[in-house]
Amino acid sequence: MVTRMVDLRSDTVTKPTESMRAAIANAEVDDDVLCSDPTALRLETEMARIMGKEAALFVPSGTMGNLISVLVHCEVRGSEVILGDNCHIHIYENGGISTLGGVHPRPVKNNEDGSMDVDLIEAAIRDPRLEICYPTTRLICLENSHANSGGRCLSVEYTDRVGELAKKHGLKLHIDGARIFNASVALGVPVHRLVQAADSVSVCLSKGLGAPVGTVIVGSRAFIARAKILRKTLGGGMRQVGILCAAGLVALQENVAKLEGDHKRAKLLAGLKVDVASVETNIVYFDILEGSNITGPKLCKIVGEHGILLMPESLSRIRLVIHHQISGSDVQHTLSCIQAPSFLAIDYKEEINPRSYFLQSRVQQRSGLENCLVKRAVMVMVDDERLGGSDGVGGGEG
Repeated sequence: MVTRMVDLRSDTVTKPTESMRAAIANAEVDDDVLCSDPTALRLETEMARIMGKEAALFVPSGTMGNLISVLVHCEVRGSEVILGDNCHIHIYENGGISTLGGVHPRPVKNNEDGSMDVDLIEAAIRDPRLEICYPTTRLICLENSHANSGGRCLSVEYTDRVGELAKKHGLKLHIDGARIFNASVALGVPVHRLVQAADSVSVCLSKGLGAPVGTVIVGSRAFIARAKILRKTLGGGMRQVGILCAAGLVALQENVAKLEGDHKRAKLLAGLKVDVASVETNIVYFDILEGSNITGPKLCKIVGEHGILLMPESLSRIRLVIHHQISGSDVQHTLSCIQAPSFLAIDYKEEINPRSYFLQSRVQQRSGLENCLVKRAVMVMVDDERLGGSDGVGGGEG
C-alpha cells in the first residue's frame, strides 16, 4: 500500500499554495482582451520591470509564448530561425513555427551544456545575396536554462556574445527562458542582466515558479503590440484572466527565493551516482548502465508503484525534477526506496509495446543516446533476469 507520494516528473506538477488560492479568490478582474484587467496589467508591468524590458504580455502557455515570439520576429513567411537541435522549441512544440508561421528551423548542434558554438551559429546564417535559393535568416533562439541538457545554464558572457553576433548580422535574439529564474539563481546573476542581450524572452510561471498556469513574454513596446495581435489570432486572448495572473504575482513574490533550495535538493540525488557537477539547477538526468535489461520506463513504473513518480526520457535515461513542494525528506525517501534490496527484488513483467521502438529512435536520435553511452551512470544493481521485458517511453516535455 502506497502511503507517500513523491512526484519528481516535472516542476509543472506543483499545486497552488494557500496564498495563491487566496489571491485567485480575491483577484480584481476585468476584460483582458480589452486590455483592462488590472491584475493582468500588474503582472505584466512587474515582469517587464524585473526583466529590464519595456513591456510584457501574459499568454496561456510557454509553447504559445515561444510561437508568438518567433512569429513576431519572423513575420515574413519563409524566414529562418537558428536554434539548438535539442532545444524545447525544436523538439517539443509540435513544429508550430513551421506549421503556423511558415518559419524554417535551422538547427545547430547543442553542446552538453545547452550552448551552441558561436562559430557554428555564424556559419548557419544565410548569405542574403543568395536568398533566391535559401530562406532568409532573421532570428536566433537560445534556451536558458536548457532542459534537455539537464537544466544547464548559459552564462551572461555567452548570451552577450550571441547577442553581439545577432546585431552584427541584423538578426533578433529570442531566449526561451521557461526556467530563466533558475539560471539566474544558479549563476548568481540578476535575471535582467542575464537577458539584456535578448530582444524577447518567454518566462514560464508554471515550472520552477510554481504557478498553476501561464507564461509572460517580454520585449519592446512594438514587439508586445504585435504579440497581442498574434495572441488573439492563436486563440490566446482571455477575459477575466486576472484570476490566473494573481497566482503568477504570488509566484514572483514568494517562490523565486525558494529556487536555491530546489537546486540543493537536486544535488542530493548525487546519491544515485549522478555526475553532480552536471546538476546546476533543478533538473537531474541519469542513465541506466549499458548492458542492463532494466529500462527507463520499466524502472519508472516500478518506483511508481511505490509512490515515486519519475519521467522516462528514453529507454536508458530517466529525468527527475525538483520543485518547491519537494522536501529534503522526499529526496531521501526516494533514494532509500530505489536503493533498498527489497525494492530491487520486485518481480515485474510487461508485454512488449511496439510503439516504444518508434519513440526510442525518435528520442535517442535527438538526445545522442544511439549507442546507450553512459555519461552519468546510475549504479542501480538489479536482478536483470527477473526484470525482463520492454516498455514504452514517456517523454520529457515540460
